[in-house]
Amino acid sequence: MNLEPLSYYTNGILQKDRNVLSKSITLIESNADTHQATANQLIEFCIQQNKKAKKIGISGSPGVGKSTFINSLGKHILDNNKSIAVLAIDPSSTISRGSILGDKTRMGDLIHHKNIYIRPSANGDYLGGVARKTYETSLICEAFGFDYIIVETVGVGQSEIEVRNIVDIFLLLLLPNAGDELQGIKRGIMELANIIIINKADNEHLTKAKISMTQIKSILPLMNQQQRNWETKIVLASALENTGIKNIYNLISNYYLSVHENELRINQQEYWKNKIIQDLVLSKIKSHPKIKKVLEDLSIKQQNIYTNYEAIAKLIDEIILD
Repeated sequence: MNLEPLSYYTNGILQKDRNVLSKSITLIESNADTHQATANQLIEFCIQQNKKAKKIGISGSPGVGKSTFINSLGKHILDNNKSIAVLAIDPSSTISRGSILGDKTRMGDLIHHKNIYIRPSANGDYLGGVARKTYETSLICEAFGFDYIIVETVGVGQSEIEVRNIVDIFLLLLLPNAGDELQGIKRGIMELANIIIINKADNEHLTKAKISMTQIKSILPLMNQQQRNWETKIVLASALENTGIKNIYNLISNYYLSVHENELRINQQEYWKNKIIQDLVLSKIKSHPKIKKVLEDLSIKQQNIYTNYEAIAKLIDEIILD
């Protein structure tokens, strides 16, 4: 991509230019060294705008209906004259590094609305269910002036909790046979959820959904509640039939009345500050000529001389003594 002056991006965001918004996100996602200084200045500018959006994270296993649910919830938000940015994270192929980026196909009621912006991103090799620059992207969308920012994760996995450090409220979608599904879901993600939604609770699935709801209610008291002034809510919904969506929208509104939003944002900023420091330090270490040479030498020698632990200890010594 061509690098424009910083003013091109900042003026475009202030003027709510959708094309500039997309280019700004592309700039932030770029790995090119020549883009980093402008990207960092743009993020600083966005933070200084001090605008607040309601940030909602949505996770769930593949097939649970996350995109269809966002379509239904999004329609309800739009009916209340609010604007939405949807950041949809798609899994990348470990072979081709590509992704389908097909979430828009399941948000047919939203894609042509003037108050919606959908940005698909590939997660690449980044763990946690989000893309490497999802947090920064949310800051740009917030400065742009969206009322709601919805982050849809890749799908439930062992480390699918990174999104909780990006958003204010975390929604976990489960299938009607959640009793069986819970066996494959880590306890941590259940503890982090502010609202647990049993989706597809319709027709012949309704009875199973009610049973699952009872099962989840029975285990929740055994888990650590992460949010002060808020107890995790469990609800039934059918995104396809648009049932239970209004109730969820009201619960989200009640959540913001119950928690301290500034405290949420301070925690997010602190987490990502430390995350950025770790990434920068690791990047500098890996790119340092002496360290690269040590890594190459250790790779050759450790087959016969070093255990993995000794090789790492040797590398750390080289870094400290440099």
